[in-house]
Amino acid sequence: MRTILFKSVPFSKEAVTLALESGVDGIIVPEKHVAPVQALARCKVLCDDAVCTLELTAKADEEEAASRLAAGEDVVLARGWEIIPVENLLARSDRVTVEVASLDEARLAAGILERGVSTVVVLPQAVTELKAIVQELKLSQGRIDLAPAVVTAVRPVGLGHRVCVDTMSLLRTGQGMLVGNSSAFTFLVNAETEHNEYVAARPFRINAGAVHAYAVMPGDRTTYLEELRSGSEVLIVGADGATTIATVGRLKVEVRPMLLVEARVGDTVGAVFLQNAETIRLVRADGTPVSVVALREGDEVLCRTDVAGRHFGMRITEDIREA
Repeated sequence: MRTILFKSVPFSKEAVTLALESGVDGIIVPEKHVAPVQALARCKVLCDDAVCTLELTAKADEEEAASRLAAGEDVVLARGWEIIPVENLLARSDRVTVEVASLDEARLAAGILERGVSTVVVLPQAVTELKAIVQELKLSQGRIDLAPAVVTAVRPVGLGHRVCVDTMSLLRTGQGMLVGNSSAFTFLVNAETEHNEYVAARPFRINAGAVHAYAVMPGDRTTYLEELRSGSEVLIVGADGATTIATVGRLKVEVRPMLLVEARVGDTVGAVFLQNAETIRLVRADGTPVSVVALREGDEVLCRTDVAGRHFGMRITEDIREA
């Protein structure tokens, strides 16, 4: 997870309050403001004088930064850094920190060598974009390729323990979690964003499926639904493939009547067990939800296909068949 610090030098009470509300990981302030700011929230507060900031204006500056990082020191690259020197430092260390003064600069820093810097220090010039910077760098997980899958079967299969994932976020139509019987074939299960005459919308909830199912998680990992806990971070995926992170607030595991949904993308087939209820929806190719009760053979729903092979949720190269 990338770290975001806000530098309030010269000090601004209003800017510090906004930074804390935005969810930054730490604040950099002049020494006399350290203790008062520490009393505002559980957040790292650093003294400006204790932060080593280097300007990259010559090759010697790059070498000094590399040497300090190798020695375990924390170094901040001052605004004005260029991509090539930062790439060189990233090739030698995973603890590179840079200053940024806009959302565009933050995006650039986060994308260098695809993995980006570990920490950004947001300067006061970017205070109006601070919420957007935190949202994009802390929550966005890039994009996932989704494909329309043709439904080949929908049938009741009796009772099973299903998992409702109640997040601490309000989700939108077309957003949900990728869940399936196999890590190689997962279905986009829409959050309960839609109203009907019997049940109010619960846009924080994904009725995700049976306890044994895989869920695609942040960091190219998977987990069994049953292993999720309050405080777990889950990957939220939109119909357009855009991803973000949500934190689990509560899990509800209950015995419910279940449906087996099977689908195919080309020659690849997959399945998922979902509760047999109108409020549980998959997502059509156009981004609209479709209830599993209304789902028919030949319908298309959004899925993700991947290569099978996971060990404790991590991708491995192995000959695995999941059925």
